[in-house]
Amino acid sequence: MSGVLTAEKYSEILEEWKKSPMKKPRIAKVTVNVSLGYGGERLQKVAQFLESYTGQKPVYRKAKRTIRAFGVRKGESIAVMVTLRKERALEFLDKALEAVARKLKASSIDQHGNVSFGIEEHISLPGVKYDPELGIIGMDVILTIERPGYRIVRRKRNRRSHIPLRHRVKPEETMVLLSEMLNVQWV
Repeated sequence: MSGVLTAEKYSEILEEWKKSPMKKPRIAKVTVNVSLGYGGERLQKVAQFLESYTGQKPVYRKAKRTIRAFGVRKGESIAVMVTLRKERALEFLDKALEAVARKLKASSIDQHGNVSFGIEEHISLPGVKYDPELGIIGMDVILTIERPGYRIVRRKRNRRSHIPLRHRVKPEETMVLLSEMLNVQWV
């Protein structure tokens, strides 16, 4: 493994997961975001591409404020995003990691174990060919990692509860999880 995660720490985390399966994190969702900065016909084509590639209908995102220098008005659709869960998330994630050669930076993990990385050109995804009407687009891929039982933070009925820090996912555990599940190499 790379500098942050030693072989001893790697095996220690795997042993802990074997002893206590509820501590093993999982991929809760994968969010794919494509932002053009402007709306119109090209944004609709990007949405169609995203829907055909992920198999799920994307949501349009609106500008939060007006920026005259960029020609963006408040309320104008400027991006599309799609949230994938379970099998669809793993299928897309496998393709997205192929586009980046299964190498991610350790610095792309936040303190809660979530990972984000970018794909510069969508044509680097497997099975995608260049379309002159669409052009070249980039996308952000965000992985949300959580342990079983994290639902108590989001639940609406009964009582919401606080998750202690010891139950949150650490960056090292995310590195081990993605290395084991998807053969990710950390740079």
